[in-house]
Amino acid sequence: MKNAILIVLPLALCLGIAAGCTGKNSTSPQAMKNSDVSAQLKSFVAEKAAQAKVNSPDTPQEVKAFFAAAQQGDWIGVSNSFAAMRVHAPQYEHTGTNDMRLRGTPWQTVMETWGTFDAVFEGGDKYAALYADEIIKSIPPGSIYFGGTDPGRFLITGMEKSQVNGDPFYTISQNPLADSTYLAYLRQMYGGRIYVPTDKDVQKCFVDYMADAQKREQDGKLKPGEDVFTDADGKVQVSGEVSVMEINGLIAKVIFDQNSSQQFYVEESFPLDWMYPYLEPNGIIMKLNRQPLPELSDAIVQRDEDYWSGLMAPMIGDWLKPGTSLDDVTNFATKVYVNHDLSGFTGDEDFVRDEFFQKAFSKERSAIAGLYAWRAGQATDPAEKKRMEDAADFAFRQALVLCPYSPEVVFRYVNLLMSEGRKASALQVAETAAAMPQLQGKNGAAVRSLVKTLQRIRR
Repeated sequence: MKNAILIVLPLALCLGIAAGCTGKNSTSPQAMKNSDVSAQLKSFVAEKAAQAKVNSPDTPQEVKAFFAAAQQGDWIGVSNSFAAMRVHAPQYEHTGTNDMRLRGTPWQTVMETWGTFDAVFEGGDKYAALYADEIIKSIPPGSIYFGGTDPGRFLITGMEKSQVNGDPFYTISQNPLADSTYLAYLRQMYGGRIYVPTDKDVQKCFVDYMADAQKREQDGKLKPGEDVFTDADGKVQVSGEVSVMEINGLIAKVIFDQNSSQQFYVEESFPLDWMYPYLEPNGIIMKLNRQPLPELSDAIVQRDEDYWSGLMAPMIGDWLKPGTSLDDVTNFATKVYVNHDLSGFTGDEDFVRDEFFQKAFSKERSAIAGLYAWRAGQATDPAEKKRMEDAADFAFRQALVLCPYSPEVVFRYVNLLMSEGRKASALQVAETAAAMPQLQGKNGAAVRSLVKTLQRIRR
């Protein structure tokens, strides 16, 4: 009998946003080998410095010092400067005092520059170049691109020809759309060329969400993590990351609706329900079609599988096929990522040492697997349901091989397996992840809890 239990992943583990930053003081930054990346980084920093008006006497000295380090390609200086400013930036929760100068355009330029440096130097320019090139070349000029995760937002911002000029496309992040200062920043860059939501639009999205959340609260249909309550004065209140992302989703819909002549592409941060009917795989990311798709055809699924198999073969070897067993997948993960045994390994040793881009590529494959899983959940025809389940299963196995210690991949894959009644396989995936070195200690608490839950369910 099939088990429809939903295993909920904490939202903070799947947003992929800048949740923390520590300074660098002991290791030298990795030297860049890719001259194209180096040249683009210099061009990007110059553009952001001009946008921040670093030569203006009104620009905070901390911002000037930050860009001075960035212009020298000094990753340690960039990271330390950002860490020092972050504890005073109103955007974040912190114990320091808020510096209201760290808002709007100056702060957005700092964030985008830091995020680009983080991806290039922490992950290395080899896979930074591949990741950015694959996304950028898949998006037609003049399109609008919704970035989501840190690399999906910042690396594309830094590596496209000119974010400020929307060349070759307009880059917008999903996560801060409810922040009026971020929208003001977008209007400053893109106003007159594309529609950017106004404060009135945002207020309507807040009101619409509050009304919908109140009704769903009364009907007992709130999403896990949605915090909706009525205060002592009878007013409906909402809080938490889930609610913020729901509001962000409504604002993203305004951008989609109002820019009807543009094509849209999405790098998923948090799954936004309204997008699912419109989405199809598009290389590493997804295309957001103007009209809902009745189905994802065999041709679309095959194109997606062929693309990812070709992309992954140099990384992990050309052995993972649709018919490859879960045992082979988990055995590979244990051998390579736990035992560090590369005997017989035909992939790239640089990749299996690069945790930053293991997470990045795995996140993108997991997002597409999630689209297939959603389609399977919506299907009424048994054959269509099975077709989408099979596509989701293969994509999740690919995501797991890319990063077997990703809690998001593990939770989403476990949910698919449990929906199919495959309890033993779900436990196998969770136990494999729990053994990963990266998930020891507090980082693995959610996965260890998942293992215990699945063990209880199997009894």
